[in-house]
Amino acid sequence: MKAVVLKAKWDPRNSFVIGPKDIEGKLTWLGSKVWRYPEVKVEEVPEPKIEKPTEVIIEVKATGICGSDVHMAQADEDGYILYPGLTGFPVVLGHEFSGVIAEAGPEAINKRNNGKFEIGEPVTAEEMFWCGHCRHCADGYPNHCENLNELGFNVNGAFAKYVKIDAKYVWSLKEIEEKYGRNEKLFLLGSLVEPSSVAYNAVIERGGGIRPGDFVVIMGGGPIGLAAVAILKRAGGAKVILSEPSETRRKIGEELGADYTIDPTKEDFTEKVLEYTNGWGANLYLEATGVPHVIWPKLEETIWNARGINATVVIVARADVKVPITPEVFQVKRAKIVGAQGHSGHGTFPRVINLMASGMDMTKIISKKVRLEEIPEYIKRLQTDKSLVKVTWLNM
Repeated sequence: MKAVVLKAKWDPRNSFVIGPKDIEGKLTWLGSKVWRYPEVKVEEVPEPKIEKPTEVIIEVKATGICGSDVHMAQADEDGYILYPGLTGFPVVLGHEFSGVIAEAGPEAINKRNNGKFEIGEPVTAEEMFWCGHCRHCADGYPNHCENLNELGFNVNGAFAKYVKIDAKYVWSLKEIEEKYGRNEKLFLLGSLVEPSSVAYNAVIERGGGIRPGDFVVIMGGGPIGLAAVAILKRAGGAKVILSEPSETRRKIGEELGADYTIDPTKEDFTEKVLEYTNGWGANLYLEATGVPHVIWPKLEETIWNARGINATVVIVARADVKVPITPEVFQVKRAKIVGAQGHSGHGTFPRVINLMASGMDMTKIISKKVRLEEIPEYIKRLQTDKSLVKVTWLNM
């Protein structure tokens, strides 16, 4: 079968020291320190086969290009990939996907009804393959599994006709199907459950959520930031503010529930946030830009000059950069910073599916539907073209 494959050279930077979880030449938890000269091509690969009784084979119907896919394929001036996380190449890319069950092992249990997955059942899946038995998993933190594997990062992913996954990571989309029927809309929404779950984990689980009537600011109008707009508006955000340079993305943010938008390249971020919140500032700020070193000075200025206290800053975008922090701002203003990674556990996936089944229409962020053969081209285009938000391979 045809698949989109990323290859790169194992060539650690001089400062890199291989860690206990790295595998020389195959796997690292610090991709941007190791992998060099990435190349993405459409190639023939073998179809996956069930090997364990708990596995399923999914026929893929839709897969979105993630910013992580873009950054794994994007190199810095020295040829090293930009993505800083867990990676093992070569690998079939793609982890934001939906499809139908093509084959199910005898112990492949559906968490929706506690029975076996049905052949033809619409599904999506987590991309973080947590083990369930390490200390972090046992403590309830599967997003920080010590034995983590990731679909489309070091395990062959969903830019292919078929993908194999253990059933414990798979979620039924029947709730969405009951609202929209068996059609393109179902599978496009299903492919957006994963990125929307990353946003949900960030602002609800890690950020602690909000109370109805709170003010929130989302910095960055990519798919994660836009999903956060939709989620926080539905959670009761009285004023949801999106800061994003792209006019296209600001307009989509408004469609998804943003009450105000800011163009930080033309407007003063601090002035506008304080104006829109009557001087109080926000209860929650989401850093979803990927350039925290750029936005941080204005973020601190906003927290410092706001009348309110107790703000939470959630960092969700991945960036291997250092940010200068002024501790006094966070002490005096009783503010805090938390990091958010992943989407697993805490009922996140089923809640996001329920939100979509209730009408949260994240397909508004899809800019273009493409063929599999076009994916490498669009992975490259997305490095610079901010008029595109989400590009999705539709296999229907």
